[in-house]
Amino acid sequence: QITEALLKERDKQAKWNGIPLLLQKLYEHSHPNSDFSQCQSILKEISPLLSMEAMAFVTEDRKAAQESTFPNTYTFDLFGGVDLLVEILMRPTLITQKKKQKISDDLIKDCLSILYNTCICTEGVTRRLAERNDFVLFLFTLMTNKKTFLQTATLIEDILGVKKEMIQLDDIPNLASLVSSFDQQQLANFCRILAVTISELDTGSDDKHTLLAKNAQQKKNLGPSRAEINQATLLNIPGFIERLCKLATRKVSETTGTSSFLQELEEWYTWLDNALVLDALMRVANEEAEQSSTESSDESGLANTSTRTQLPQSMKIMHEIMYKLEVLYVLCVLLMGRQRNQVHKMIAEFRLIPGLNNLFDKLIWRKHSASALVLHGHNQNCDCSPDITLKIQFLRLLQSFSDHHENKYLLLNSQELNELSAISHKANIPEVDAVVNTDRSLVCDGKRGLLTRLLQVMKKEPAESSFRFWQARAVESFLRGTTSYADQMFLLKRGLLEHILYCIVDSECKSRDVLQSYFDLLGELMKFNIDAFKRFNKYINTDEKFQIFLNQINSSLVDSNMLVRCITLSLDRFENQSDAKVAEVLSECRLLSYMSQMSMRMSFLFRLINIIHVQTLTQENVSCLNTSLVILMLARRKEKLPFYLRTLQQMEYTEKYPGFILNNFHSLLRFWQQHYLNKDKDSTCLENSSCISFTYWKETVSILLSPDRTSPCAIVSYIDEAYMDIDRDFSEE
Repeated sequence: QITEALLKERDKQAKWNGIPLLLQKLYEHSHPNSDFSQCQSILKEISPLLSMEAMAFVTEDRKAAQESTFPNTYTFDLFGGVDLLVEILMRPTLITQKKKQKISDDLIKDCLSILYNTCICTEGVTRRLAERNDFVLFLFTLMTNKKTFLQTATLIEDILGVKKEMIQLDDIPNLASLVSSFDQQQLANFCRILAVTISELDTGSDDKHTLLAKNAQQKKNLGPSRAEINQATLLNIPGFIERLCKLATRKVSETTGTSSFLQELEEWYTWLDNALVLDALMRVANEEAEQSSTESSDESGLANTSTRTQLPQSMKIMHEIMYKLEVLYVLCVLLMGRQRNQVHKMIAEFRLIPGLNNLFDKLIWRKHSASALVLHGHNQNCDCSPDITLKIQFLRLLQSFSDHHENKYLLLNSQELNELSAISHKANIPEVDAVVNTDRSLVCDGKRGLLTRLLQVMKKEPAESSFRFWQARAVESFLRGTTSYADQMFLLKRGLLEHILYCIVDSECKSRDVLQSYFDLLGELMKFNIDAFKRFNKYINTDEKFQIFLNQINSSLVDSNMLVRCITLSLDRFENQSDAKVAEVLSECRLLSYMSQMSMRMSFLFRLINIIHVQTLTQENVSCLNTSLVILMLARRKEKLPFYLRTLQQMEYTEKYPGFILNNFHSLLRFWQQHYLNKDKDSTCLENSSCISFTYWKETVSILLSPDRTSPCAIVSYIDEAYMDIDRDFSEE
């Protein structure tokens, strides 16, 4: 509506670079009946003005960039450029079938890249686009066109990143045929977009959310979440999982010559966090390679070819790593979702595990050159390089794959499975059904299975490496569930126990996360296994070493309580066995002797109850409550429960604070009932890990919570009336 004269006059002073005038022209040429032929040339004028800024933004340090202004993109948006481009793009969808307008691919491309550049540079544009659901869904339909795929995918990814509400994949028109039209490269990029639609929004800090808040949230959400619905939608797309498994396991087309290619990428690296950018570079690089090979064949031409064709090869690996990252992420989320068993079956059938096993040395855990790429001011172990992220993603996949599932034996090869059977025969115990039932055609091939390869790299990992946590978690999840002697022996024979103790005691590991994962793994490895305790004693063979070990345990019970639980349970079982070998280990093993002292068990019990409160319970520390219950259940079996409660009461008096432990414990147990007696709660984990029936857990809690003050096993009998504080309700805020 502003006159051309006025725009021209203001243009110089305001440094608008003629953008408002160009937009006015664009508007006139894009009316409903125009053929858009002029639009293209107008956009060609606008485009460079904006892309310069976007490039500056991406290559400059982002912080500095935020402070500087981006007048061109701002002006473009101010004068309605963004809305106009959305309108041009969506125009064909508004027109009746008869006179279908066709917008050229180039015009679509220009519109998309201008929108993307404006989103990068100008605050709020992405959010505005995200609020237009019709536009977001429309963008997906543009992905069917190979020529505009990259631009569309990049823009969608940006928009979904800021969208407040998760989109529903069901709403995308013809999703199944869209996905089947993608080639493998597009599918990998599409996974990057899918990641946002299938992950629960706040999973990042899942362990940190209090259980009270989570339970309250669950009561509100009766149906499945959007992410869960989206996961189901994906699983219903024919052939989807099979294609992901193929992508995850395909080899890089040729082997690479040198390990120096990462350095070649260094300059590009600042904005290479995006596989899409890589795609564009790959195309350029490939075209260059083709061009240079068609150039003259004199000496310089030949030399030129060799330097130019090296780049695509080095990029291919990087490319493949980025693809696999996205694909493994999606598979991992699906493995942890509601349709877990269905996904498991498919993944096994499509031989994902043997495929990854074959890539292990070449791609997943490939050796870096001594001067491995160090990024802008990062050290090489920082978590932002694709190489590192791929390793972590791979370990997370292994963890969710083997956690409480019998398919975990697919991580072994045939010889290793035979070894498990031999261990069982030798020990005169029945073989685990899952081992017998494992389909040998789906297991790993080659000299080693994935689990043993993982143990190998785990032992070589430098002390302060961030991978240690994930490696330990992956191996621990293989042992989880019902304790299997053969599984433990398989790992003990490969020196795992000594390796863990070396890390905890000799290298005096300081990282809380790593320590926690090592304690958990040690607990699973030693539980009920007399040979493991014998090995432990052989390694921890001086009082000094044992003291360091105890200091590590006591430094944080939240981290070590699963190990404390394992020792307590094992000690109880060994004491009830009449085997000479067991008796010998019981008398010699420092760890078992230490735990058999009543005062030590009481000290652990007192501290375990003292470090948690109903309001601060999380997925991570609730195990302290269950460990304290295990100690008391074993006491109840020996009819010592009143003695333990009386000792807790005396300890309170010594601390000059009567009632504070027992009142807290009473509240915790009431919460335990609310939490675990919920119909959706899976109690098999508690049963399997403790070998104590869930009924016994429930009975013990009921007896402890009995309101009868004359009962010798009721907590209330040990709190003086004056200090009673047990009737408060939990607020779920």
